[in-house]
Amino acid sequence: MVKKWPKIFGVMLAGLMIVLAGCNFQESSSGEKGEKETAKADKKAENVLNLSLENDIPDLNQVKTTDTISFSILNNIMEGLYRINKDNEPEPAMAKSYDVSEDGLTYTFHLRDNVKWSDGTPITANDFKYSWLRAMNPDTAGSYSFILADYIKGGTAFAAGEAGADTVAIDAKDDQTLVVQLEKPTPFFVSLTAFVTYFPLNEKFVTEKGDQFALTNDNILYNGPYVLTKYDQASGVELEKNPEYWDKKNVAVDKVNLKVIKEQSTALNLYEAGELDRVILSSADVNSYKDSKEFKTETEFTSYYIQFNLGKDPISNTNIRKALQLAYDPKTLTDVVLNNGSEPATGLIAPKMTGADGKSFRELQGDVVKPDVKKAKELWEQGVKELGKTPEITLLTADDTVSKDTGTFLQSEYKKNLGIDIQLVTKPYSGRLQTMRDNDYQMVVSKWGADYNDPMTYLDLWMSPAIPFRGNYANPKYDELVTAAKNEVDEKVRMDKLMEAEKILLKDDAVLGTLYYQGTAFLEKPYLKGLVTHPSGSPLDLKYASVQ
Repeated sequence: MVKKWPKIFGVMLAGLMIVLAGCNFQESSSGEKGEKETAKADKKAENVLNLSLENDIPDLNQVKTTDTISFSILNNIMEGLYRINKDNEPEPAMAKSYDVSEDGLTYTFHLRDNVKWSDGTPITANDFKYSWLRAMNPDTAGSYSFILADYIKGGTAFAAGEAGADTVAIDAKDDQTLVVQLEKPTPFFVSLTAFVTYFPLNEKFVTEKGDQFALTNDNILYNGPYVLTKYDQASGVELEKNPEYWDKKNVAVDKVNLKVIKEQSTALNLYEAGELDRVILSSADVNSYKDSKEFKTETEFTSYYIQFNLGKDPISNTNIRKALQLAYDPKTLTDVVLNNGSEPATGLIAPKMTGADGKSFRELQGDVVKPDVKKAKELWEQGVKELGKTPEITLLTADDTVSKDTGTFLQSEYKKNLGIDIQLVTKPYSGRLQTMRDNDYQMVVSKWGADYNDPMTYLDLWMSPAIPFRGNYANPKYDELVTAAKNEVDEKVRMDKLMEAEKILLKDDAVLGTLYYQGTAFLEKPYLKGLVTHPSGSPLDLKYASVQ
């Protein structure tokens, strides 16, 4: 039996701004002071936190959703067999324990006694089996089906529509025992069961709700620390402590209001007024606050990049893509525009992510893409010659401050270095995601945060089949390398294959233009305790939070 598992690092708090309302009130007269001190006491007695997201909420259907904002909400209203704790290690959650076979291929999870859904019905092993199969079923699956199908025996064929659900090695032996067989030993599998796509679903409830499932707070059944009492994609959500949650005695906060605030300046004003307890700083504000005792920074395993759509002219032209990839300086973006601890990216895989022989992947690989304006001009001229005309270029971005600033920076760099005018198309975060799915873009400022501490969490995203969301990219050689790495036991050989794959993706095929590895600068009140922001999977965790 394996008792100890390595840390899982990755999908970061990119896009999530957390601001918690404190209990500070300004005083003007003795009467007002008395009223506000009473309100302060009442608020503290209620134990209410007010938080903020910097973008709208795309989708709370756990099978379909792909973004960190939705992940963060789901992580607090749902729960898997295991949960990532405040030390970023998997701890028992819906399951009280597990056993693993000597060959590392068969996991047997034992559910807790009397775990319940928010309506009081029991949670069973079949709720996990149903959910996992639904997430892999080609008729109902979303973009994250791979995070189950790649590991569970029979999952790949089922997800591809080549076999039935009965061929997938998931067995609900009884209400409290779930047995899963894997294709190959996967040391981080227990950590994966804490990921959103591994959360359970109640088949009867989902069937009854049909296409309305997860569209409103009444159309979700909860098993996490909180339940939603209000849900609006554009304005935010309200959460209350779940009375049916198995560990409710260790959930300190009774109510959370989470509102969408897209402008960092608005959030900062609220923080300065004493109405918010934590705020992400824009680059323009970092220097003014960096000496404050409340100033903090975080580094994240999240890579920002330009994703080129190979299925759209003129981006389908390789020389045009390579010119656009080399014609800007990421260091200027991180040092001048962002100014928040982010690092310029010269590859896709974030620094410090695991490699081999005691070195990180980035240390082993080195730089793959570096700015080269002279070369960019040559490639642009060659691309224009091949097209027969100067192309019109549009860049899609989300409408938050950082995304818009990044778009403006790139627009300026392309004008200065290539002499071209590109058009910016700005949409709400969920609109940006949908536009990518609809294949209605040429190039887009996008990102990916690691789901676990391994380069595979990035590199298997661009495997065949080609889809609009991943730039319509397909390369058999790339697929061959990543597939071979998945089956390779020798860690050094495996890493060599992944490094070659990264070079093909970036240097040979120019599918992405590297931008930066995300960092965050923020202010936080000293009385805020226990708020966890995970470096992988679902970023925000309210279970351990309190105001002291």
